[in-house]
Amino acid sequence: MVFSSLLFVFLFFIANILTQALVSDMRKKNIVMLCFSLFFYAWAGVRYVFLLLGMTAICWLAGRLIAHTNRKQEKKLWLTVCIVLVLLILGFFKYTGFFLRNLQGLTGFPKVIPEIALPIGISFYTFQLLSYVVDVYRGDAEVQETYWLLLLYASLFHQCIAGPIVRYRDVNHDILHRKTTLPEISRGVTRFAVGLAKKAILANGCAAVADSLLASETLASTSVLGMWLGMIAYMLQIYLDFSAYSDMAIGMGLMCGFHYKENFNYPYVADSITDFWRRWHISLSSFFRDYVYIPLGGNRCSKRRHIFNMFVVWALTGMWHGASWNYIFWGLYFFVFLVAEKYLLDVDRIAKPVRHLLVLLVVLFGWVLFRFEDLSQLGTALGGMFGFNRNAFTNLETGLMFKNNVFFLIFACIAVTPVGKNLTNLLKNLTKGNVWGLRLYGVWDVACPLILVFLSAMALAGNSYNPFLYFQF
Repeated sequence: MVFSSLLFVFLFFIANILTQALVSDMRKKNIVMLCFSLFFYAWAGVRYVFLLLGMTAICWLAGRLIAHTNRKQEKKLWLTVCIVLVLLILGFFKYTGFFLRNLQGLTGFPKVIPEIALPIGISFYTFQLLSYVVDVYRGDAEVQETYWLLLLYASLFHQCIAGPIVRYRDVNHDILHRKTTLPEISRGVTRFAVGLAKKAILANGCAAVADSLLASETLASTSVLGMWLGMIAYMLQIYLDFSAYSDMAIGMGLMCGFHYKENFNYPYVADSITDFWRRWHISLSSFFRDYVYIPLGGNRCSKRRHIFNMFVVWALTGMWHGASWNYIFWGLYFFVFLVAEKYLLDVDRIAKPVRHLLVLLVVLFGWVLFRFEDLSQLGTALGGMFGFNRNAFTNLETGLMFKNNVFFLIFACIAVTPVGKNLTNLLKNLTKGNVWGLRLYGVWDVACPLILVFLSAMALAGNSYNPFLYFQF
């Protein structure tokens, strides 16, 4: 079950909201929320729930052992044991096939590589549980003595499978003492509706263009302009898709009394690669910063050590996204540009519009690395963008695809910028002090999410194409 499905929107989530409203006792609210979350997670396979239960149990026990001993060495021992166990479990499910395929390519052994299914969202909830244990060890979070409450934190269906990565200390109060207010419910409904529309209408539309032009069967013959158009559509898709799930998670959280931090801040308006990564997948970037980069020494060390610390972080960032060489190359690709910005280039001397265009170009080629797991297809795609495949500069298919989607793609380009947000704020400010203006704005504020949900439902009902990019995580 995914957020952008009619079953989820009009049955599962409405049932969850109603039960939360009908139950007044906080303990019962949490039990009901846990049941909904486990049912939601089990939808993809009941066996995955047992893995979630087991990993949560390891971290719950480790947290208690750390909290209830005063000996620093013992605390460190339990922390180390927990991290090793949890990462071994993650590594088994996510990276066993990758390492065996590479070993087979080098040595011919093993003859048969076992097929190990990747549990949905395992990277997200693994990082959440690890952040909890580390924060308990550091004294930054209170230990959770009750197992099922920690399980609720790890399994909250709002963000369990697609983020944002939520830290226990940020939602501990909401789990135990949350309250819902009409203004926050209203904000939550609007945020969810915006996210649903971004996914169902914009992201899925961009995906259709990208997948048509970048299909593996015809990739070598795709025209140069077709390759660029397809990659631009994919660039739009991946932001609209991922940020849409974060929008829906944040919106659902507000409707239920949970406050999740922002995960995206219009990354495509960034004017440097450093700025881009302050705006893209903020919860993941901050996780690596606080739990890997700073413990390694951060930037308070020699230049050589700092570059090494950055290398480790970006290699791990690439590996986190998938068990394939292209993701590692993708992480190291950004590492090179970040090091260049830090030590080789004075980006402030470049005119801001030029910096912005250069960032978009760098990010676009980063998404080429990200999209193609097959390295031969990756080479074909990169070659095709410059005509090295003896492919035509343009053709009839590219022309028709562009003409049929030009206005849609222009709207999608506007949607990835703060233009809509700024216009809404401007309209709100203009109506201040004007009774009729405030009334009209109030009507619009109520009607807008209803219109977006209606349009999204029409798009989902009329189109079975609803890809979810983040199942692999």
